Amino acid sequence: MGENLKIISQHFDDPQARHLDHYETHGGYRMARQSSSMAPGDIHAEVKASNLRGRGGAGFPTGVKWGFVPKDAETVYLVVNADESEPGTFKDRHILYWNPHMLLEGMIIAARSLGVRNAYIYIRGEMQREFCVLQDAVDQAYAKGYLGEGIFGSDFDLDITICRGLGAYICGEETALLSSLEGGRGWPRLKPPFPAVKGLWGQPTIVNNVETIANLPWILEHGGQAFADLGVGRSGGLRLVSVCGHVNKPGVYELPLTVTGNDLIEMCGGMRDGKAVKGVIPGGVSMPVLTADELDVPFEFDALQNDERIREVETSPGVKFDLGGGRTLRTMAGSGGVVVMDETTDITKAAWRILHFFADESCGQCTPCREGTGWLASVAHRVAFGHGRAGDVELMASIADGIAGNTICALGDAAAWPTLAFLTKFRGEFEDKVKNSHDAAPAGAAAGVL
Repeated sequence: MGENLKIISQHFDDPQARHLDHYETHGGYRMARQSSSMAPGDIHAEVKASNLRGRGGAGFPTGVKWGFVPKDAETVYLVVNADESEPGTFKDRHILYWNPHMLLEGMIIAARSLGVRNAYIYIRGEMQREFCVLQDAVDQAYAKGYLGEGIFGSDFDLDITICRGLGAYICGEETALLSSLEGGRGWPRLKPPFPAVKGLWGQPTIVNNVETIANLPWILEHGGQAFADLGVGRSGGLRLVSVCGHVNKPGVYELPLTVTGNDLIEMCGGMRDGKAVKGVIPGGVSMPVLTADELDVPFEFDALQNDERIREVETSPGVKFDLGGGRTLRTMAGSGGVVVMDETTDITKAAWRILHFFADESCGQCTPCREGTGWLASVAHRVAFGHGRAGDVELMASIADGIAGNTICALGDAAAWPTLAFLTKFRGEFEDKVKNSHDAAPAGAAAGVL
C-alpha cells in the first residue's frame, strides 16, 4: 500500500478536516454506516484479526480485550481514554484537534460490536482547545443523525458524552478514570475484576485509547488482515509517536513499527546543533531509558521489551528489575512519547525532574508509592544538586526496588522503572555527583527529607 501510507495523520494540519462534511468527502462515516447493519461478531472478528494493540501504553491486543465482555451482558459501556498526561506524549491531542470525526466513527464501530448504548470520552481538563473542537464534532454528528436514536436509519442507538478531567495524572489509569467518571475520587481499583467484566457503575466496560479507536474505520474498510500485514509479529498497523527533546524537527509522526530509534532521529532531522545522542526514552517518561548504542531496536512493543540487545537492568546485588514470569524488562513502547536527550543532558537532573513529577502525581492510596516516590524524588534532588551522600545511589535503587510491583496501579512502577534504568546505564554520573558533593552534611534543608 506504499511506504508513505498514513492511516490517522493524513489530514493533520488541515483545518477543514475538523468539519463533518469535509470528513465525508474523504469517505468518512462510510464504515460507521456499514457497521450499523453488520453483525457485532463480524466486526469483532476483523478487529481481532488486525492485531491492533492498545496505543495508550500497555499494548494489550484490542480484540482480545473486547472478548472479555460477558456474552450475556445487558449493559456495556465504552470509554475512550483521552486523558493524555504522560510527559513527552502529545499524539492523542493531535487526533482530537485535527481529526475528531475519525475518533467518533471509530467509537460508533466499536459500540456496534460491543452492544454499547452509551459511550464516553474522558478528556484531560487542560485540553481546552481540543475539547471545543471535539464537542463541536459531536454536535455535528448529532445534527446529521449519526449519533442518537436510530443512527443511519438503523435500529442502532448510540449517545456519546464528553467528560472533562481535572488535571490528575492518575486518572489516565483506566480504573481511576472510571472512578472519576462516576463522580468519585480518582483512585485505581484492585484487579480483578477487570473493567471488561465490572467497570463503570458495576457494568462491563471497555476502556480504549484515542489512537486505538481511531484505527477502526480503516480496519473495517480494508480488513483486519490488511492492517495486520502493515505491522510486524503480533503488532498490526502503523504507530503515532510524539517526539520531543534535542532533535531538529520535533512533532507527531505516523510510522511503520519497523522504524528503529536511529531511524526516528534521522526522520526528525537529526540531532540539534549536531550533538551526539546520550539517551532516548521511547514511550513517555515512565519507560526505562535507552542509551545511544541501544537505538538499533525497532520501536515496537515486543522488540523493545524482549530484544536481547538491550541490557538487563541490574543496579546492585539483589536489586534487579524484573517484569515477572522470568522476563527481565528492557523497556517498553508505552504511550509513544519519545524524549531525545543529547550529550549535554545532566542525567541526574533529568531523573530528579521525572521523579518529582511522579511524587507529585501519586494519589496516595498505596504506601509504597505514596512514601517511596517522595523519598526517591528527595534523594534524587540532593544528588543532582550537589548535596549527595555516600550510599545514595544504592539507596535510590533500594527504594525503587521496594516500589516496583507492590502497588495497585502502575504509577509506582512508572517511578521505579526509569530510576533503575538511569542508575544502571548512567551510574557513573550519579556516583560522580555524590563524590563531588559540596555539602556532605545531612541534606534535609536542601532536599526536604531523608
